[in-house]
Amino acid sequence: MCTDGWHVTDSVELLLGRTLPFLESRPALHTMLLTVVEKLRAGAPVVVLGWLECSGGVRAAFYWLPGGGLCVTSLESEQADSLSRRLLALGHNPPYVSADLPTAALFGDAWQRHSGARPSLRVQLHLYRLGALTPPDPVPAGRGRAVRQRDQAQLVRWCREFAADVGEDVPADAGSWGGTRFAQKRYTFWETPDGTPVSMAGVNPMVGGQVRVDPVYTPAHLRGRGYAGAVTVAVSRAALEAGATDVVLFTDPANTTSNALYRRIGYRPVADWAAYDFAY
Repeated sequence: MCTDGWHVTDSVELLLGRTLPFLESRPALHTMLLTVVEKLRAGAPVVVLGWLECSGGVRAAFYWLPGGGLCVTSLESEQADSLSRRLLALGHNPPYVSADLPTAALFGDAWQRHSGARPSLRVQLHLYRLGALTPPDPVPAGRGRAVRQRDQAQLVRWCREFAADVGEDVPADAGSWGGTRFAQKRYTFWETPDGTPVSMAGVNPMVGGQVRVDPVYTPAHLRGRGYAGAVTVAVSRAALEAGATDVVLFTDPANTTSNALYRRIGYRPVADWAAYDFAY
């Protein structure tokens, strides 16, 4: 039996052995932690992992991977405060925190109190979960098809363009592909009747019945023709047919077009998400 409080480790097996039932209890809200589980199982390096034990049960969990920030499940104010004190005592200084918006704000405030680092909001997102899948009407001419090895150059180029569009500093070329967050996903192209790819969607591996759609991208000159909706429906339907109970995705609140699109095809809001950078 674990004692109450924060347990910090670099052992993937220890983290998963204790937290997986907790993470799978709310698969949509815990999408980030569940997705990283697969990377950890595949041998991804870690900085620090941990979970909060209370009255014999897990109440929260977090991870920090090299090159990234701290990602944590929902916390109350006292829990955010105790986590910040624990990490600081261990000499950890995460560059940012990513969580549901209230948790990210609480941790940012607590981290500033204890470390002196000033938090600043970098990005805010909406988290959506699929309800009843509703294909667009009309569906644009064409079909969805799995991305093949011969499509790799185009896939890498589109992921690089997507990253630029959303302001991510993510390298995505042939040499660095395997180390990016775009690797280890399954991709689908929407192609026109003549076989020309016009849009793409990726999905993360299913964990605990949860699949996250990411990224969805259509080149600028091809937008407004329904391709993004069609390819998102294609990968969402495939996830459901594979047994997913929760299909989720993140959107930019400022992009009213994409938010309206995802609502039309059946996605419903779950939570607001945020990342706060820390200035040391």
